[in-house]
Amino acid sequence: MRTRPFSAWLMLAVLLALPGLALSQAAQQNLTLIVNGRSGVAPVVQMNGRSYVEIEALARVASGSLSFKGNQIILSLPGSSTAPAASSANEYVNQGFSGEFLRAEIEEIAAIREWRSVLSHAVRHAYPLAEEGLSGYRSQGATGLTLASVAASTDSDRDAAKLLANEFDNMQKLSNKILDLRKSMDYISPDALTDDPLNQKILTCAHALASMAADRQFQDDGSCH
Repeated sequence: MRTRPFSAWLMLAVLLALPGLALSQAAQQNLTLIVNGRSGVAPVVQMNGRSYVEIEALARVASGSLSFKGNQIILSLPGSSTAPAASSANEYVNQGFSGEFLRAEIEEIAAIREWRSVLSHAVRHAYPLAEEGLSGYRSQGATGLTLASVAASTDSDRDAAKLLANEFDNMQKLSNKILDLRKSMDYISPDALTDDPLNQKILTCAHALASMAADRQFQDDGSCH
């Protein structure tokens, strides 16, 4: 038996907007539907003062076709076209961020920003730095990146997830660079990160990711490559 994505009953009041649709005023359960001059008997259910007709019966009476795609029911009537509407709906889904990914992206941006802030503060004030002190921030960033990748469900989600991965990798490189300098006992200027190209790249990418999150749209300006 074929399983329908959801109920195949459609409220008749909505269908009255179609030109030429009429319902004979009979009180019986099987009523005669006239759709664009075509007539046929279809089961009608009356609930709470409203009339409902089975959508498959409507398609048969109207000599139309019925198809299922994901969570969509596509009813095509003679002289009508549903393809553009379906295409537009899919295009919107592919272009925008899903809600779950957007939340994960924002959390990952915040995690990397906190990681960088701790590193910058330590360099500026010449505080001791060790792998153990930064491992928690790196772990939090790695977890956030994984969650964002798992949450990606649209093309825009997946494209943005790649840029998030680039941002995480660059932050990891910057963190390792400073830690290596500390281990070698090299002097680190308090302003070492001010003009550091990798640090500037991380900042620029963070701004681009935040802008995308605000617009809920993927826009690649090259900042995160």
